[in-house]
Amino acid sequence: MSTTKAAETSEFELVSGLEIHVQLNTHTKIFSSDSASFGAKPNEHISPVSLALPGALPKLNREVVAKAVRMGLALNCTINQTNFFDRKNYFYADLPKGYQITQDNKPICQNGYLDVVLGNGETKRIGINRIHLEEDAGKSLHDQNASYSFVDLNRAGVPLIEIVTEPDIRSSEEASALLTEMRKLVRHLNVSDGNMEEGSLRCDANISIRKVGTQVFGTRCEVKNLNSIRNVRRAMDHEFGRQSVIVSSGGEIIQSTLNFDAEKGTTSPMRSKEEANDYRYFPDPDLAPIVISDEWLKQLKEEMPALPAEISKKLIHDFGISNSEATILAEDAGLLSFLNLAVTKVKHKKSLINWLVGPVRALLSDREMEIGNYNVSPAQLAEVINLCDDKKITQQVALQQLLPELEKREGSEATTLARELNLLIEDNQDELNNFIDQVLQKYEPQVKAYKNGKKGVLGLFVGEVLKLAKGKADPQKVNALVQEKLS
Repeated sequence: MSTTKAAETSEFELVSGLEIHVQLNTHTKIFSSDSASFGAKPNEHISPVSLALPGALPKLNREVVAKAVRMGLALNCTINQTNFFDRKNYFYADLPKGYQITQDNKPICQNGYLDVVLGNGETKRIGINRIHLEEDAGKSLHDQNASYSFVDLNRAGVPLIEIVTEPDIRSSEEASALLTEMRKLVRHLNVSDGNMEEGSLRCDANISIRKVGTQVFGTRCEVKNLNSIRNVRRAMDHEFGRQSVIVSSGGEIIQSTLNFDAEKGTTSPMRSKEEANDYRYFPDPDLAPIVISDEWLKQLKEEMPALPAEISKKLIHDFGISNSEATILAEDAGLLSFLNLAVTKVKHKKSLINWLVGPVRALLSDREMEIGNYNVSPAQLAEVINLCDDKKITQQVALQQLLPELEKREGSEATTLARELNLLIEDNQDELNNFIDQVLQKYEPQVKAYKNGKKGVLGLFVGEVLKLAKGKADPQKVNALVQEKLS
């Protein structure tokens, strides 16, 4: 039973909170100088600290703290200027020390919120309970050998922040919207690449149900290691249906940790749910408390970039564009930077917006490249747009011929190159009338149809004239001349 269907017929409502693990994009690990990059050979990025050899001591990476604070500020959190690390004790083969260094009672950020916009336009505020710092564990590989499991400790000690929400989520759509916004934020703030496929962004979902109208929480189950937004939705929908059936039939939900089978779309028990006292938290004696001075916090606040929501509002105000156009630009730092560099050089700002969110973005998408790698400068694109707006070249010719040539000829002026390539519109009305006569003669049956009221064939005539003109004619002018001839 899906959440959507169940919500329409069920007496229950979903109650969920997410634990979002964000792998920070620092060059080195949280407590050592080992590389934190992804994709190395197994156990290539290790040291005595990663291996937890006797006598090895951790040393905190300052940039980890800065990135956590940036995320806390973006999520409207209180920053705890004095916070400390704890040891969380449990055993896994890929956890060399037998404990994880994390934060328990005094996390770096607390009591925030994030507003997300749902599909119906409604804004939902989801509380952020805390953000805490911790180290990642290694990775166990069970499919390399029939007799043994292998351990890769490259990931051990890679810095994480865990963002824990309040149980404010009431549907899989809200969870999806929240994760989508989180991924945008970590990328925008350069905190993480947010790549769920590589594990840079992972999510555990705490899921329970309760009768509609009641305030008492039900027994929750935690679905672990969801690695895509789609799987979060699927797991949440499945659990809502599963728990609804159990409670409706008089059964009880057993608090447990669940695994999600992405192929089947179902959950299954991994183990009974641990409580905090099972982990025997205590302050880490090898690490001094983190003290964030007033001066450093002030500096971090001043260095915070404008957030996507603020940028969207400003773009809508400054350019009079739609919310969807503003969102595209606000969420793509490269495209926004290009816009700011080109806008002073175009005659019509809206034309620049149309080009960037339309054909230019489509071109970049086809090539799977960022605009920073596009070999046409903001000034060159602005000149091309001005040529089109001044009816000196058609957009089709600009896209298909002029821009590709500009890419090859670095530093060339668009107007000079268009003239050199004979791409500029030639305002020769006698020649155009000749082309129109040829086309109307060729399509006599369609001309009769047009005169009998079938106005849709006008596009055929205009297109054929433009072909004969080899794109060097203004489509609007051709359209007017063809209609004049036909009348």
